[in-house]
Amino acid sequence: MKKSIVILLHIGFWLCYFLLISIMLAVFYRSSSHAVDQTARVLNAFQSLFLFAFLPSFLTFYACYFIVFTKYLQQKKFILSIVSGIFFSVIASILAYILMRYFIESGLLIDMDKGGIKGRSTAIRTILFMSFIASIAGLAALILKGFITWVQEIKLKEELQQKNHEIEMALIKSQLDPHFLFNTLNNIDVLILKDATEASNYLNKLSDILRFMLYETKTDKIILIKEIEYMEKYIELQKIRTANANYVTFEVIGNPINRAIAPMVFIPFIENAFKHSTNKKIDNAISVQIYINEENIMFVCENKFDSSRKFKQESNGLGNDLIQKRLNLIYPGQHLLELDKQIDVYSVKLAIYG
Repeated sequence: MKKSIVILLHIGFWLCYFLLISIMLAVFYRSSSHAVDQTARVLNAFQSLFLFAFLPSFLTFYACYFIVFTKYLQQKKFILSIVSGIFFSVIASILAYILMRYFIESGLLIDMDKGGIKGRSTAIRTILFMSFIASIAGLAALILKGFITWVQEIKLKEELQQKNHEIEMALIKSQLDPHFLFNTLNNIDVLILKDATEASNYLNKLSDILRFMLYETKTDKIILIKEIEYMEKYIELQKIRTANANYVTFEVIGNPINRAIAPMVFIPFIENAFKHSTNKKIDNAISVQIYINEENIMFVCENKFDSSRKFKQESNGLGNDLIQKRLNLIYPGQHLLELDKQIDVYSVKLAIYG
């Protein structure tokens, strides 16, 4: 929801609030016979009601709006929401009552109760009544905040669906890279003549990758072990193209059991690493590590490249901008992506929290 609309909703609420107070004052003072006395009393009543009704209501409204809803009600802590809402309304009423008594004793306000508002029981009744009015304002704040949050969540879901559709199409183009498929099939074909058993093994891995891309990526979350298995098979198929056994290093540090993640979060970076790594004869040209702990999942990918060649994104690859947009939608405030390009090394660090 736009910020201007939210501001208008707040203004509308307080206009209705003051309109209600004005109607109550008009009904209360319409029987007065002296015009001068009536004007003075109405003016004084407005000043009193500012302290009696508006101030505690205002404080409670925004305490519930910014604190109670966010920390308790949105987290489904209903008992704490009720207790904290009542607490804020009572504290606001006590402050407003003390301020009102100060103005009355100072002569800045006329005591509307004939002998003055005196006595502990009268003060308690007054504070309780003020708290009741403030509680109504606090309830209105929770309803308004809930409505605004609900509208924002609907808008976010619609945006997420649209972005996911765009990203899904980009992922399909990137995943079903014809160069990768043709090169892998050609390599397997050549391998058949040398080692039919090994060729069959690679063919099964290619089949598993295609099955994963077509079926496993349709859900919002998958278990981390499946994502790791996909990356391992993808790397193994890429390694067919080189005789250097140390061309790629891949390791997982930590326990991936019972951890879930959005599908295809890490693989675009690995794909880009293979596309930009030009020398397959050097050791550790591509290095991939996944660190798993209770707080986060850390993905680190580094690839060496020839700095004399122009470093650019291939047309069929998934760009970093699109990857970043997807991360912002899936893990808002729960991820940290760092991209670093040195003279001959490009590194990616992605931490996913929670």
